[in-house]
Formats: sequence, C-alpha cells, structure tokens
Amino acid sequence: MAGIEETLRELVRQEGVLGASVVDYFSRLTLGAVGSPAGPDLEAAARGDTDVVRAKLFTLETLGYRQERIEDILITLDDELHLIRPLTRRSRQGIFVYLVLDRATGDLEAARDSLRKVEFELDV
Repeated sequence: MAGIEETLRELVRQEGVLGASVVDYFSRLTLGAVGSPAGPDLEAAARGDTDVVRAKLFTLETLGYRQERIEDILITLDDELHLIRPLTRRSRQGIFVYLVLDRATGDLEAARDSLRKVEFELDV
C-alpha cells in the first residue's frame, strides 16, 4: 500500500504529466496534490471536478448502472488531457484521482494504466 504523497509523486514522474491530485468528492477537499508550474491550479480543478464526478455517478445510477463500472472520465482540451478516475471500490468511496497530461508529450494509455494501479495500491 502506498500513501497519497508517494502515489502522487510517482504519477507526476511520468513524461507529460503536469499534475495530479487525490480528492474527496463528498467534502470537495483535496487530500493531496503535486503539480508543475505549467499545470493548472489543482485545488480549483478539484473543486470543479467534484461536480463532474457527482453528475456522472448520479447519471449512472439513474440508468441503473453500478458505479463500479466507471473506469475514468476524460476531458480533452486543445493542449491538455484531464483524466478523472473515481476510486469506486467499497473502501475508497468518495475519492477520485485527477491527472493532467500535456497532450503533445503525455501517454494517455500509460496514464490510464497507472491510475488502474493506483486504485489497488493507494492507502487513504
């Protein structure tokens, strides 16, 4: 098991990662954040992304889908990729990991693989 800071430092070591955070979407609190000066304000993004996560999980429930079916939410900007991974396993309810990639240098599939691992390794 890995702690929040250790996990985030590992995520931002990947090429093209501009920042990463762990967020409690019930309280809107950022539990940890690591970013580069070139990346977005991770605290502000966390507050806004809680609404995105809540809306998607509500929609899944409305459709009769299990929350565990969601893997990630991808927001594609002209020069960045914003990846949100709700950690929907029972012991992680209310937590998501947010990752910002430079679109030119980041590797989306590698980032997704890393976030899958985080779900099993992160100790919150």
